Amino acid sequence: MIIKDINVNYIDYGQKDNPIVLLHGWGQNIQMMKGLGDQFSFTNRIIIVDLPGYGQSDEPKTVWNVDDYVDCIKELLESLNVSNPIIIGHSFGGKIGLLYATKYNVKKLICLASPYKKSSKDKSLKVKMLKTAKKIPVLNKLEGFAKKHIGSTDYKNASDMMRKILVETVNYDITAQLCKIKCPTLLIWGTMDKAVSINDAYQLEKLISNCGLVTYEGCSHYAYLERFDQTIRVLKSFLGDDSNEN
Repeated sequence: MIIKDINVNYIDYGQKDNPIVLLHGWGQNIQMMKGLGDQFSFTNRIIIVDLPGYGQSDEPKTVWNVDDYVDCIKELLESLNVSNPIIIGHSFGGKIGLLYATKYNVKKLICLASPYKKSSKDKSLKVKMLKTAKKIPVLNKLEGFAKKHIGSTDYKNASDMMRKILVETVNYDITAQLCKIKCPTLLIWGTMDKAVSINDAYQLEKLISNCGLVTYEGCSHYAYLERFDQTIRVLKSFLGDDSNEN
């Protein structure tokens, strides 16, 4: 689909009602979230997006900030007649979800290790995320996904445009806007996350009025995959009737 003058790739499957929108992290693509989506496809409509610059989506033609990514998702969902989605986002995708929920109607929001504050560690953050990902067995099972898809987007190997966007988005602080989020919100975080500290999770929980935090002891930035079965149980409990079969 053409949005903001670029092609944005997505998949749309499952049932007709209770749409769940899944947003992957920086340098990843649809495949990182499809495992979660598949678990709910028998009860929910599933929409997973290749964020612009990754997967089969085009790179932005200008330097986007997080608001631009939010606007892109909003336009995509409007074109799909989705007005009150459940949003699940990992890392950067969660940051987009957080900002989206400050502006538009969201039924429920799930953030998986999502940054929200300004960081001066744009390159070191990326490197930590890549090193962590390559150590996770479940990623290695995804046909070498960590090597093929995450490692290939390292800061130094990214295009000039995506490097600029990385700096822009990492340094974009949305803390002040988070008080506007009114939807039920769930945070899932690994206590050993080296990319986005568990301390950030504790602070984020306090910034959102209707928010709960689930921590995975000893898990990393990819905690939702490290304890995948537990994640599905937690999500089903949080979503309740929004993920139950009729």
